[in-house]
Amino acid sequence: MAKKPAPLREQTRSVVRSLLARTALDLFAAKGYDDTTLEEVAAAAGVSKRTLFNYFRNKEDLALNGLSEQGELIAARLAERPVGEDAWTALRAAFQVLEEIDVTAERRLEMTTLLFGNESLRAGHAEKQARWQDLFAPLIEPRLPDSDHRTLQARAIAATAIICLQAATEEWMRLSGQADIFDLYDTAVQAVRRPA
Repeated sequence: MAKKPAPLREQTRSVVRSLLARTALDLFAAKGYDDTTLEEVAAAAGVSKRTLFNYFRNKEDLALNGLSEQGELIAARLAERPVGEDAWTALRAAFQVLEEIDVTAERRLEMTTLLFGNESLRAGHAEKQARWQDLFAPLIEPRLPDSDHRTLQARAIAATAIICLQAATEEWMRLSGQADIFDLYDTAVQAVRRPA
């Protein structure tokens, strides 16, 4: 029997990961993150616990699955922005890709509440977003004036933009989703960019 071509195997793996993560998030939302076991997730998904571990290291990895993918989507959008566009404008436009993810406002609020309502998930979320800095900084650096500190400046801008997005997301959650998250993001950015 012939092996599946690598791209097809990867595509299948991606679909299975997505289905497992969606099943887990449904259970986490219904029962609570701490009260849901990996055995329950595996059973609900119709797979063995061993199969689940072939796709995810642990329960936290399962809950935070989408964050790495989101970072890659933002980085890809950032790379597509016009070369002459300043870093902050390019980042703001790149973050818009998050609004294009096919999820209802209610589901987005549910997932955000889950992430920020649990200490270990909140810490994992911060760690994954810190990895975004490594993706974004090299794309920001060419947008900055040439200097000995350009790499540092790019990393600082990336880190600050990510924190502003996180602060906006937390405020959006506090307001039960009754605000535009990018208006909140703009407000956060204006606070840190305001001249002294």
